[in-house]
Formats: sequence, C-alpha cells, structure tokens
Amino acid sequence: MTTHEETTPVLVGAGQISAREPDTERTPIGLVAEAARAAAADCGVTGVLGQIQSLTCLNILAPSYSDAPSTLARHLGIDPGERFYTPIGGNMGQWLVGYYADRIAAGGLDCILIAGGEALATQMRGKGAGLSGVLDTATGEGPRLLGDDREPTNSAEQRHGLNLPIQIYPLFEQALRGRYGLDPVEHRRMLGEFYARFNAVAVDNPRAWRRDPLSAADIAERSPKNRMVGAPYTKHMNALIAVDQAAALVMMSVAKARRLGIDPERWVYPLAAANGHDHWFVSQRADLSRSPAITACGERLAATSGLGIDAIDHLDLYSCFPSAVQMARDALGISVHDPRPLTVTGGLAYHGGPGNNYCTHAIAEIMNRIRADRSTTGLVSGVGWYMSKHSLGLYGGRPPVGGWRPIDPAGLQAEIDAGPVVELVEQAQGKARIETYTVMHDRADRPVQGIVLGRLSDGRRFVANTPTDTDLLNAMTNEEFLNRTGRVHHDGKRNLFTPEG
Repeated sequence: MTTHEETTPVLVGAGQISAREPDTERTPIGLVAEAARAAAADCGVTGVLGQIQSLTCLNILAPSYSDAPSTLARHLGIDPGERFYTPIGGNMGQWLVGYYADRIAAGGLDCILIAGGEALATQMRGKGAGLSGVLDTATGEGPRLLGDDREPTNSAEQRHGLNLPIQIYPLFEQALRGRYGLDPVEHRRMLGEFYARFNAVAVDNPRAWRRDPLSAADIAERSPKNRMVGAPYTKHMNALIAVDQAAALVMMSVAKARRLGIDPERWVYPLAAANGHDHWFVSQRADLSRSPAITACGERLAATSGLGIDAIDHLDLYSCFPSAVQMARDALGISVHDPRPLTVTGGLAYHGGPGNNYCTHAIAEIMNRIRADRSTTGLVSGVGWYMSKHSLGLYGGRPPVGGWRPIDPAGLQAEIDAGPVVELVEQAQGKARIETYTVMHDRADRPVQGIVLGRLSDGRRFVANTPTDTDLLNAMTNEEFLNRTGRVHHDGKRNLFTPEG
C-alpha cells in the first residue's frame, strides 16, 4: 500500500542559465535544454532525464515554435508520455509546481520536468531574428496547453492604449501613492529607495543579468540612461526582458527520489500552493491599489501549512514593476518596515525577467537557500498579465505535516469573485475626476499619451485619454493629478478627459 509519505512531492534538481556572452546561433530552446540538463545534473545521480514522465515548457515569447515541448524533448533525447505548453503568464512557473505536486501526491506521476527561458537579448540585437536552420520547423497539431489563456484586456481598455504592462502597472502605482498619502516627490524618492534594495540583492547574485550597483537616486531620477517610460516609472523600475536566461526544475515523489538514490539533503519540499485571479479586467476592479486574490491565496497557504507570513524566512514577490511587489506585500500582511528582502534574485528589473519564466528562477534560488539551511522556509509569488493571475507557493526543508494537501481552487476563486465589481461606462460624458493615471513617454523621453481611469459623479468608472498638449502631459508627469476634476466626453472613437485648471 502506497503511503502519503511515499507520494509526497519533492524538488530534487534546479538549473539556471544566464548566457551573457553574445552568440548569434543561440536559441531559446537551446538555452532551455541547457537549463534542463543542469537541473538533472543537480539531482546528483545519472539517468534522471530518462525518468521524466511529463514535461512542460513555459511559453516562449520569441521566436514562435510550432511545438516547443516536443522540440525540447528532442534536444534532450527523451520521450516523455506528456508534453505541455503554457499560455502567457509570469505566474506559470509557480502554477506548474502546484499542478504537478497535486498529481504526484495523487499517485498519477512520479517524475516531471518544468523548464523555460528566452533568448531575447540575442533577438533584440538583431542577430537572432530569422535564424534559418536553428528555429523549429516541425509541423503538427501543436502542444497541449495548461493554464488560463483568456485575453487580458477588454475593448474599452484597448481603445485607450491599455495594451501592455508598461501602460497598466503605472496605474496601480499611482493608486498606491494615493492610498499611502504621498505626494509625487515623496513617492519618487520612496520608489528609488525601494528598488535600490532589489538592486543590492542582484549585485550579490552571480546569476543576475544586471549587477552594476545603483543608488536610490540613480533609480528614481530621470537621466539620458534612465528615461521615463510610463510615469512614475523610469527605465530602471521596469522589468528587464532583453536577457538570455533559462531555468528548469525536476520534481518527483519521495519514493522515486529514494529509488534513484538522490541525497535527501538535496530535497526541497513544496509545502502548499494556491492560485487565483482577481476580477479579470483592470477597469472593473473596485480598488486599483489592492489584490484580493493574493490576500485569499496567502490565507489559504497559512491555513494549509500552519506558517504565518512572519515565520517565513525567504521571500520572492513577483517584481515586474514596483506596484506588483507593494500590492503583494500589503495583501500578505508584510510590514513596510520588515527587514527581510522581498527578493532572493534581485527581481525582474535587475536579475532579469526572461518572459514567462522568472518564477522558475525564483524557486531555484529558494531551493539554494533551503539547501544551505534545511530549517528555513521560503515563499514565491507569481503574477500573470495585469495583476490578473496569481500563484503562490511555500517551500521548506522538511516535509509538510500530514503530507501534501491540495488547496481547492474553486472555493478560493468563489471567495474572490464575490468581491465588488465597478460598472464601466464605455462612452462617458460629463463632470468627472481622475482615479488614477499615467503618462507614456517615447524613447526620446518625450510625453506622448495620457491615460486616465476616472469616476463620473455617479460613481461609475471610465477609461479615457487626455489631450496631447505637451504642457499638460509634463504637468501630469511631475505634479499631483489624483482626484483632479474635469470633464470627459466621447469623440466617436474614445473618451477624452480634460482636467480643470
């Protein structure tokens, strides 16, 4: 009879690659395969790749592969019975750990591989794009997909320029500033100090992509090397995606690890995992400075593991932009003055954000910390799209009491979905006020577009652009415009908000 101890899932191998030296022949699948081989070697025994029953390759942004999981399997010389791919989502590395832990604990699998990566530094140099002979040309039906692949924005958001993370996360940041009661100058200073702590971790991390020390002023102040992107975010506050990085994890059952002779000192136990999504469209969320989904996931983790947030030794909160970290910190009940670093890698702005695979790097680093001191624990959070999809996991050097226990996703999501939703007006007219806003800048650091989420006098929300007057956009970039009143009208294509004064 199989016991829950034998089917307890355990991470036994992790591999990370940061390939800084230029190589015109480099491809993302080649990097991912290198990370997978490193993860197998990290198990400390031979033949691990041949034991893989299920392989998932995380979504690769560029170039397009018709069947990345099968291509990866061919690179590795293995033939796993299952091959999966994921939709876009920075949460998916952590999501997959929970997904596979549930299946291993249920006895359906005993050895799996999670792997992902990008070669965007090579692609963006213009040397990797269109490499004939090294990109995948296999044909077929394509891979099986795991995860939520819904479109992330609605038509009203898209019409007003809310199409990319650089346009949406600044809206959360300004809403946070309002909740914290900071003026724009105080806020910029705070952001610089906040991300300087992330940079300090990256400086000490040999696997980080960007390791040059930056002061708080270097990060917060605009300069020729640090232009404004989407106010209030300078370039140094944005995720660094032009990286050639990959990471992979091997997970199996305790029984399988014992049969293969893997040293228990290398085992790291997933203790609990929770997933949920906030109200799907940003424009419908009641409070743009908070994440009820992260709060609910954190509560489930604590209830399942018995570990409160203050008892966790190592933290890595997803850090595509500062607002993502702050919203997670607040949702989990971590004090602003907590001395624990909120990253083990340096975060996406400095470690690097290889597309959808950052979480896999964070988990690998948490494994390193726990292997160094098996009495410690760690938490990883991942975010997909626009604070939309959330996946959180706890890890430790000791097995979960009573074995692995899945967290019911339906009950958790029902709790989140019961929260308030704001009515969105597609064609807005009349007196209104700004709820949150950003100003997008071009590569020459010139303001080009104002984006506003606002409220009409009856409380309904609208999305709008502002006039493109340079003086107005500069003022919105540098001065206080939260709660500024004005008028909004629909010009036949979109809403336009003109502030008073």
